[in-house]
Amino acid sequence: MTKTVQSPMIIAEISGNHNGSLERALDIVRAAADAGAHAVKIQTYTADTITLNVDSPAFRVSEGHALWGSRTLHELYQEAHTPWEWHEPIFELAKQLGMQAFSTPFDETAVEFLEKLEVPMYKIASLEIVDLPLIEQVSATGKPVILSVGTATIGEVAAAVEAARRGGCEDLTLLACTSSYPAEPDDANLRRIPVMAEMFGVKVGLSDHTMGVGVSIAATALGATVIEKHVTLRRSDGGVDSAFSLEPAELRLLVDGCDAAARALGSAHVWATGAEAESLRLRPSLYVTVDVAAGDLVTDANVRSVRPAGGLPPAELSRVIGRTFATDATVGTALSWELLS
Repeated sequence: MTKTVQSPMIIAEISGNHNGSLERALDIVRAAADAGAHAVKIQTYTADTITLNVDSPAFRVSEGHALWGSRTLHELYQEAHTPWEWHEPIFELAKQLGMQAFSTPFDETAVEFLEKLEVPMYKIASLEIVDLPLIEQVSATGKPVILSVGTATIGEVAAAVEAARRGGCEDLTLLACTSSYPAEPDDANLRRIPVMAEMFGVKVGLSDHTMGVGVSIAATALGATVIEKHVTLRRSDGGVDSAFSLEPAELRLLVDGCDAAARALGSAHVWATGAEAESLRLRPSLYVTVDVAAGDLVTDANVRSVRPAGGLPPAELSRVIGRTFATDATVGTALSWELLS
């Protein structure tokens, strides 16, 4: 992946927020572009390719789940999936609006389908991090791969990275992720980001399921190169992902906040900068505070440390007190050694 700015790539994840409407999906694409997102992403599966139509405890979301408790996986994915015939118009609109558009495949048929649409990159979802054959298949396309590490141990991440490299991936990005919906900031563990980058020698970003933009901005300050957030038009419209999705105005805050965080990192070797020139000019120094005549003693009544700069440094005050003025000086004269005898 390449970007012309150093701020992280902001990916707007549509997921199931289309609520069953292609027009709504396209409206989300337009809103994401207006908000400044760099890419939009969808998910490529059907209920039958991602799970089985079985109603048993193993095939149900746990009863206490905050959003999808007790729903069968097949029912949930039937509602949330993006029809495959929608992919091309979604991708085409995104490209027209200057964004990259790609998807998360969940099986080999999805990869084959997306290859026909010439997607520029792929995302592997957190739960599929253990599907090493899928990771190898995606990597064999030669395109950049983004791999989310939610639910994974270090060993599982290492195995997934090895599978990607074995498949031929040369541009891999890992996303720190808490696979909880919505996720709490306390569970983000963002300190993983620089550690993962060093450990695996890859770019690292964040797939963020928390509310708001604070966690993503913090991740940017830790070196995240990609930020992925679910996006909807209005949370009040409901939908399977709406509760933890950003609205367009919030997405704009995310884009601007992450850009500011990236630019603010700067260099550890820079202290005073040219941007501070005016403040530097206004730093305090020693000035004559009342009119004085040649021969007058310098006292704390006629010389003080005041703003602006121009006079002797305030640290010299103890050395000038008790000397005499060599010439007359008016109030507001910057004190210099030439004024003193």
